[in-house]
Amino acid sequence: MHSTLIVARMQPESDADVAQIFAGFDRTEMPHLMGTRRRQLFHYRGLYFHLQDFDADNGGALIEQAKTDERFVRISQDLKPYIEAYDPATWRSPADAMATRFYTWEAGA
Repeated sequence: MHSTLIVARMQPESDADVAQIFAGFDRTEMPHLMGTRRRQLFHYRGLYFHLQDFDADNGGALIEQAKTDERFVRISQDLKPYIEAYDPATWRSPADAMATRFYTWEAGA
């Protein structure tokens, strides 16, 4: 399994609104088209963390392909009142907000 973690800023009181937007998006076929197996959203002191799990390491490429789909464009627009780039000066796409994994551990089989 492969995971990505997007970090951004979020209005602290907007977690229910953001969850509702994603719930609607996740009821469509878009998560499957993007290869998303699981999505988890977290917030902490004005920060937003979006953890996505994929079957394979091609999630980023599938998300890039999905960026032009009207549902992806719509959810991006719907989230704008609640979520903003961590560093607006350098943000061009979700890839610019992805954290870099530097350690991982898994329990043995």
